[in-house]
Amino acid sequence: MRIRIWGCRGSLASPGPQTVRYGGNTSCVEVDLGDGVVVVLDAGTGIRALGVALEQRAPRCVHLLLTHLHLDHVEGLGFFSPMWDTRAEIHIWGPPSPLRTLDERIARYLSPPLFPVHLSDIPAQLTFHDVPSEEWTIAGARVRAEPVSHPGPTIGYRLERGGRSVTYIPDHEPVLGADVATLPADWLSGYGLAEGTDLLLHDAQYTEEEYPGKIGWGHSSVADAVMFAQRSRVGRLVLFHHDPMHCDDDLERLLARARELSNGGAPPILAYEGMEIDLGAPEPEAVAARED
Repeated sequence: MRIRIWGCRGSLASPGPQTVRYGGNTSCVEVDLGDGVVVVLDAGTGIRALGVALEQRAPRCVHLLLTHLHLDHVEGLGFFSPMWDTRAEIHIWGPPSPLRTLDERIARYLSPPLFPVHLSDIPAQLTFHDVPSEEWTIAGARVRAEPVSHPGPTIGYRLERGGRSVTYIPDHEPVLGADVATLPADWLSGYGLAEGTDLLLHDAQYTEEEYPGKIGWGHSSVADAVMFAQRSRVGRLVLFHHDPMHCDDDLERLLARARELSNGGAPPILAYEGMEIDLGAPEPEAVAARED
């Protein structure tokens, strides 16, 4: 599996001179499974550039896995160029709801007056799926989803292929009013997805000083993200979902703190737009080299 980050900002796209090193586009991660099949994790503003790149590659099928329907994770959907190609086969997966189907919920955004075109008029071949409770397969990759702690129906994903795994939990607060270090592991939100994974892309939106004023907002402090990764015995942690108020220098200070907290384990790395990670390459050197 080859992974490429197209957007790693949280909550609100934040372009400008203070965010050029790590990027201002909201959540979008590509997982290239080969065989003409691409998995896309979330449809934040980063998906626009991904769509342009896919025009040259012309994958036969795209599977879009949405963690939840907050605007920063779906706002790029109407600007994803395969959506406007009659030949494109796109499967959209998302958290189930007892009240409305997934396409009905997405259509609340992709319809006038919020968007100029109705979802039903988009020309691509769209198929909508509620994420199942059991594991399923996409192009030989095993995919599993579980609910995680974040306001509104929210899920994380784990993909496994060829003995390697990646877990994606971009919006997540592992515990509320408890200590990640001491709570039993099976009480930690997201633990079942993250346990033993080779690569974890995880929410690290707040500093330790910021987090006490944000408890219950559904995001992690850098300290909780590092401890969650340690408790889950993760191979490598990628700090993700950067706060829109954090400039590049802020993020580098946050990374330094994460590495200080890692206690000699594999040092965490900081997600940036354009980062590529080949899970088939030797670790951890390949990841670190790509970060540089």
